[in-house]
Amino acid sequence: MRPYGKIGANSVHGVSVTASFITRFAPSPTGYLHLGHAYSALCAFDAARAAGGRFLLRIEDIDRTRCKPAFEAAIFEDLAWLGLEWETPVPRQSDRFDAYDAALAQLRARHLVYRCFKTRKEVADKVARAPHFSADGPEGPQYIGAPLDGAEENKLLEKGAAYAWRLSLARAREALGGDFSELTFHEEGRGAKGETGAIKATPEIFGDPVIARKDFGTSYHLSSVVDDAAQGVTHILRGEDLFAATHLHRLLQALLGLPTPRYRHHHLITDQNGKRFAKRDQSVTLRALRDGGASPADIRRRVGLA
Repeated sequence: MRPYGKIGANSVHGVSVTASFITRFAPSPTGYLHLGHAYSALCAFDAARAAGGRFLLRIEDIDRTRCKPAFEAAIFEDLAWLGLEWETPVPRQSDRFDAYDAALAQLRARHLVYRCFKTRKEVADKVARAPHFSADGPEGPQYIGAPLDGAEENKLLEKGAAYAWRLSLARAREALGGDFSELTFHEEGRGAKGETGAIKATPEIFGDPVIARKDFGTSYHLSSVVDDAAQGVTHILRGEDLFAATHLHRLLQALLGLPTPRYRHHHLITDQNGKRFAKRDQSVTLRALRDGGASPADIRRRVGLA
């Protein structure tokens, strides 16, 4: 394991490192790693090794209610058992809220986000009454709203009302002008529907997405984009279930002036019934498999990487 100092540093033991291929594995310590995690981590590690590049690890622990130190320790143990090596120290998102606050402040200063005080039920009800909205966005209803007038918003803020920061699709389109329709990303793998190659980004599938909340100053989308740029990630390898998120991430990269990595989405590991593994499936956690006598080579064979 090689130290690289602060997040985004590009040196090993004080020696400058130049790598055209930098990828990462970014698990959340909300449970024990399972076979699906093993496949994703091994794919990224193998790709970095084959390219003579760098493999980074990042702990995505912004959800302080579900993330536990014991699960974080188990992540390091499981990945080391699989034979993976990574640069240290490993950054934790819980240490980087200042960076996410700065990104959100940048969007706020340009009036690209607004406070939305509607509950999930109110959003669902509005979408159900609006034929031009869809209830089937990547993360639920494709809600499109607008900021409240100043007096009404101030009354709600004085009452301590909960709210979410939504990215305004209309304002984003206006800010980028003609570049909005030209947003693309390169897919080296395949999306859930076989998408590959140069992909036109269609962030409108999200409506006005939530990118932060009053009591939770960031989101997976915002923190992931900010951290990938900070770590200099050039290639993102992850499951096809996150393919849709790439459309939104591409928009955030454009709005925040961040580089766009290349993407390589892979299929998901499923059981014999085609059901994807989840952390609640204790029988297929790496810990349980190891305790049952499995070897790292067994895991590679089981996920098709032998």
